[in-house]
Amino acid sequence: MRTNLCLLLLLCLLTSQSRSQDKSKDIYYQTSAIQPYIAQYDADRGSLGRFYTILNSPERRNRFISFYKSNLQQLAALNFDQLKTDAQVDYILFKRQLENELRLLDKEEKEYKQIYPYVSFADNIYEWEKQRRRGTYLPSEQIAGRMNAMLKELNTQSAALTTAQEMEMPLAIRAEATVRGLQNALRSVYQFYNGYDPAFSKWIPAPYKSLDSAFTVYALQLRNKGTKPASQKDDGSGIIGNPIGREELIRQLQYEMIPYSPEELVDIANKEFAWCDAEMLKASKEMGFGNDWKAALEKVKNTYVPEGKQPEMIMGLYHQSVDFIKKNDMVTIPPLAEETWRMIMMSANQQLVSPFFLGGEVLQIAYPVTGMDSATRMMSMRGNNPHFSRATVHHELIAGHHLQGFMNNRYKSYRNFNTPFWTEGWALYWEFLLWDAKFPRSPEDRIGMLFWRMHRCARIIFSLNYHLGKWTPQQCINFLVDRVGHERANAEGEVRRSFTGNYGPLYQLAYMTGAFQFYALKKELVDGGKMSLKTFNDAILRESSMPVEMVRATLLKKPLKRDFVTSWRFYDK
Repeated sequence: MRTNLCLLLLLCLLTSQSRSQDKSKDIYYQTSAIQPYIAQYDADRGSLGRFYTILNSPERRNRFISFYKSNLQQLAALNFDQLKTDAQVDYILFKRQLENELRLLDKEEKEYKQIYPYVSFADNIYEWEKQRRRGTYLPSEQIAGRMNAMLKELNTQSAALTTAQEMEMPLAIRAEATVRGLQNALRSVYQFYNGYDPAFSKWIPAPYKSLDSAFTVYALQLRNKGTKPASQKDDGSGIIGNPIGREELIRQLQYEMIPYSPEELVDIANKEFAWCDAEMLKASKEMGFGNDWKAALEKVKNTYVPEGKQPEMIMGLYHQSVDFIKKNDMVTIPPLAEETWRMIMMSANQQLVSPFFLGGEVLQIAYPVTGMDSATRMMSMRGNNPHFSRATVHHELIAGHHLQGFMNNRYKSYRNFNTPFWTEGWALYWEFLLWDAKFPRSPEDRIGMLFWRMHRCARIIFSLNYHLGKWTPQQCINFLVDRVGHERANAEGEVRRSFTGNYGPLYQLAYMTGAFQFYALKKELVDGGKMSLKTFNDAILRESSMPVEMVRATLLKKPLKRDFVTSWRFYDK
């Protein structure tokens, strides 16, 4: 009995040690030698951002320039070559982020100097707001006099603007934002002292209210002085964006570690379109429509469920996809991730910009709601039919955006290097995986999945052509209708979302481009026999969001150089 007891105690000790070792390994896995620098940076930046709140002010700009340079100096002092690959990745991405922040502030400073004649009264307001933060007494009668003089100056500037030459749109945007920043600064001063300081309460309300109203008018005037190239004028679509041009596209692609030109990416999209066309014809023939794939697509669109039944349909598709992923042992799905996602319905206004459902922890359903006319309701149902939705439920939930967010919150959460090439690329990569694994059960299912794959090809083509100044928004809409088979209202919503929905210029092309990066990495590691599919997918989710080339370096334990330049040519078809 004593022997059995000793064996039991030994087993418990070994189990405890094993658990302790596993826990220690997990803790180590969550960090790198650079993590403390990033954590300190995030906290410091938050403190500075809450203290220096007035955007475009010289005080704020100069303080952040000093802050970013100080962080770069700390990084430069480290011995890069002695860092492990994980830390080298963090170093490169942190340095890249800091340098980009300095670039943006340099651009801000140059533009501020150009617009300064329009806001030459700014210095007084910035100084008042600076003193307000520490509660310094302000000579109210003097400030009232300066406000009245400022109002006269502002009215003179406003009148002169009516005949002044137009300015470049970026300068007009900067000028408007600067005036609104001044307006916020003055408001913070007024709200602090008024009703508390008797002299301030006597002298300031009248000139403040007049000046505040004048600022509102003046900000709009400045914005309207911006020149609008032909590509930024309304072409009848009602969509007015801001095409950035080839040079800026290339700079942003390099920043995102995509070593391809815009033209090469369009060429890739056209090659993928050709593959989609061939697969679409196969499915069309199986359905009895021969080469008329658009007729087959029409049949698929008309499989929509009745109004009010969309949530139930989506739940069915969700269970099918999760069961399929589990059966094929494709990725670890934490039970809590399955438990905690939920649904909401999108309003009619939201669906003007997002005509298809969106996901993450909250699945946002697009389907007819109050406020839509009958034609729009029908297009919403046709565009969100079960076969289309089959291709995107797993994109939005598991193993796509919801699982991404769930894991980002739990693994290496200090990595704040968000990029759509990881976020959207990963979700679309799962559409590739499930296609390869025969998740579509019928030609109708395949058409549904192919529709979305064509859509992602189209996103590359229309977004790049727009930003290159070759296409107008209306041409983009027509392309989606004619080439992909979109409902026109849905195509309009897609283009409006792309160019006016606060998405970056590369966002729409990031879906397929990022997916091909993950797909290429899978070929290298999984198809190459270096790890299982589940191990590979789990490893990606535990590295958190960052450019996929850096994911590759991490998984391959590939040593990097301090002056790293993107070079991974991931597309090989």
